Amino acid sequence: MSSPSTSTPGVRQADFRFRCIACGDLNQSASPDFRCLHCGDLLEITYPRWQPARPDAEELKSAWRERRLSQRAVDLSGVWRFRDLLPALDRDDQAVTLGEGNTPLYELPRCGRSTGVPRLLAKHQGMNPTASFKDTGMTVAATFARRAGFRWVACASTGNTSASMAAYAARGAMRGLVLVPEGKISWSKLSQAIDYGAVTCQLRTDFDGCLRLLQQLVLEAPVYQLNSINPFRLEGQKTLAFELLEQLDWREPDHIIVPGGNLGNSSAIGKALVEMRELGLISRLPRLSVVQAEGANALVRTLREAGGKRLVTVSAETRATAIRIGNPASWKKAVRVLEATGGACEQVSEIEIAQAKAEIGAEGIGCEPASAVTLAGLKKLLKQGFVKPEETVVLVLTGNVLKDPDFTIDFHRGDMFEPGTENAALSALRHPPIVLDATLDAVTRTLEQAEKSGS
Repeated sequence: MSSPSTSTPGVRQADFRFRCIACGDLNQSASPDFRCLHCGDLLEITYPRWQPARPDAEELKSAWRERRLSQRAVDLSGVWRFRDLLPALDRDDQAVTLGEGNTPLYELPRCGRSTGVPRLLAKHQGMNPTASFKDTGMTVAATFARRAGFRWVACASTGNTSASMAAYAARGAMRGLVLVPEGKISWSKLSQAIDYGAVTCQLRTDFDGCLRLLQQLVLEAPVYQLNSINPFRLEGQKTLAFELLEQLDWREPDHIIVPGGNLGNSSAIGKALVEMRELGLISRLPRLSVVQAEGANALVRTLREAGGKRLVTVSAETRATAIRIGNPASWKKAVRVLEATGGACEQVSEIEIAQAKAEIGAEGIGCEPASAVTLAGLKKLLKQGFVKPEETVVLVLTGNVLKDPDFTIDFHRGDMFEPGTENAALSALRHPPIVLDATLDAVTRTLEQAEKSGS
């Protein structure tokens, strides 16, 4: 059985090209592993049609506003609503969509007061259909997979990608194959992939081992890769930035802070910012910064030890499982984005992640542990003077609080850290469940104690 071509028949190839991020080679099609045929590096999508006659910024903004009033599936999607800046389909009904995007932008008043940054906002991508940011990229990549005639799509995952891919495969009437590291993935995320019908394989390796195996598989079998190595994924994920700036009435924030795992999301958002400036949608670039867990800090070490010239891999270990990646595929793209926007790269400890997660939870919105590195990182960037209190800061929350309930329960029960390793601020954020006799007196006393303590 021959492999379908990734030069998708349902897409007008004149609208875009695959470009190598290293040697700059341009092609109308891509190899199954989405690597440059000349130098083996990653690909990105570029739009030659923008050069002779770039889209008019005000016309784009007007079209996007009008589509918000439409009930067509392609307009109800917070990704495809911005399709003018995506690879074009022959027909709008070709899109495989679950109504992704359209995620809320929250103010964080309590976190703003505690950090001293009054204008602190959170763009919550955990409010997507499968509860993570992955959906915005998956709708685009899955659409192209189906239009190319693939029956099977596959991904390696720490959890969120598997859930998203399985959902969009099912929606697009395709089969899904998931490769996850055994024992290193939240059951909440794994249950999603299983429920959506994917063939789920728990491999005795880490995420990086799963990804290496997937790269081999797509060269041998008619299987379409849906990891963020696939540049169509990043085209979908870049729409977060379009939507964010629209929500801000096209007033650029000073900083956007993103969690760093495989580094596809930061690369996508940075690509969008650069494109928006080139098209006149914004006049200046916000600083985009990446925050990693100390135990999975490959990009931090790459910048500090190698000046961003070569990847320093690590043996990743953190309870923020969504970013437990030691060999990030998109590191070169991320380095380029940091340089283009003047952003920073920081790392935070497990205790700092847990505290930040509880603080975001106290705002009434919550997030998964990996998302909380953004708030923890902001605190460090403030101390360093990189972020100023009077500036506008947007934290990108990538996953829903329900993605990793074990983390939340362990934290509030006090089972996460060794005795004596915590600070008072961390302990004050705990709200463990209280077991009581089923009497009015017991409940009343508990209510009075909570009122006195202010907890």
